[in-house]
Amino acid sequence: MTSSPLFVEIECSQRVKTGQAACGDDFRCVRTDMDRRSIAVLSDGLGSGIKACLMARMTTTMAMDFVRSDMDILQSAETMMDALPVCEVRKISYATFTIFDMQLYGRTRVIEMGNPPYIHLRGQDDIAPDSSRKLVSARWSDRALTLSEITLAAGDRLVAFSDGVTQAGLGFPGSKFGWRREGALQYIRQLTAENSDISARELADRVATQAILRNPDRKCRDDISCMVLYLRYPRVLRLLTGPPYRRETDREFAAMARFPAGKVVICGGTTANIVARELGSSIAVDLRGLRQSGNLPPPNSMPDIGLVTEGILTLTQVAADLDAGRLRSAGAASQDIVDLMLNSDAIEFIVGTKVNDAHQDPSLPVDLEIRRNIIKRLQAILESRYRKRVSIRYY
Repeated sequence: MTSSPLFVEIECSQRVKTGQAACGDDFRCVRTDMDRRSIAVLSDGLGSGIKACLMARMTTTMAMDFVRSDMDILQSAETMMDALPVCEVRKISYATFTIFDMQLYGRTRVIEMGNPPYIHLRGQDDIAPDSSRKLVSARWSDRALTLSEITLAAGDRLVAFSDGVTQAGLGFPGSKFGWRREGALQYIRQLTAENSDISARELADRVATQAILRNPDRKCRDDISCMVLYLRYPRVLRLLTGPPYRRETDREFAAMARFPAGKVVICGGTTANIVARELGSSIAVDLRGLRQSGNLPPPNSMPDIGLVTEGILTLTQVAADLDAGRLRSAGAASQDIVDLMLNSDAIEFIVGTKVNDAHQDPSLPVDLEIRRNIIKRLQAILESRYRKRVSIRYY
């Protein structure tokens, strides 16, 4: 069902400067399936707080539009600088940015102005660009663009960050000049050596966290952002829920749980019983889940298959957690599914369409949604907020 041989994972982790209400860095990302193009922009506005946030957001928005339209990059940068509001204190308008513009099986451009130099990691090697050139504006002679052309291979990572990362620990003993690009690169190499499959989300989060830890007082002395692009073969999660409409399709439905290419979750007691019966398997109780189940029935497992949970209640909780950005769920079952979804690139829903009589009980919560609607809601959230590929197949 998920056919593309390569997947582009793009994530950004951010920390707000201590004492500020808004992050002065901004991140924006878009994928276009038609031309297999992925564009990510990270901008750092002048200073911190609301004004910096405004400049950074204006920059990412304009940069995204200009790059998508293939407008001349130098002309685009000049337009952005002209449009930014002037700081009343410093009497200048300024925002730095890094742009990853990648076309799958084609060229990749990295466009930088003012941010620390990006990292192209292949294994443990920091790869130099195929070509790189400086572009200087006649109107803004003090601001130079760097345009790099690179070739990406499966397993490669691109990492960019704001100066809140490279200047972490600046002036403190043992870190007089800050963490710098070299320090961040060494840490990234360490993380990828320990776990060669570390996701873009986890890598970005670990770098941002480590930047704060470079300061002895553990304060975030500047806005911190780390953007990671990871080109790899997709991690696929298959989720089965609901009994098939026709009983004669039970065996075909259950066979979908045999999925060596990825991980499997079965949601619903009836669904689990059908799979166990047709595949000659059994359901094992998860004792950890009994202690940490919260308000939801505890998770179980099926040997050689995967995670087994209750159905509609658990999926409703998963959708609510993902929609609200709560990545730590109240129940063990919903937390396990949230973790699996966030660490997957493609999610395949295999949905049985037979109505469960239990869901017609008027004593159940009013907001309890029927299976098909909750799956569609999950699809919308996963695609729009978490940039996942989602497919649905009904039985």
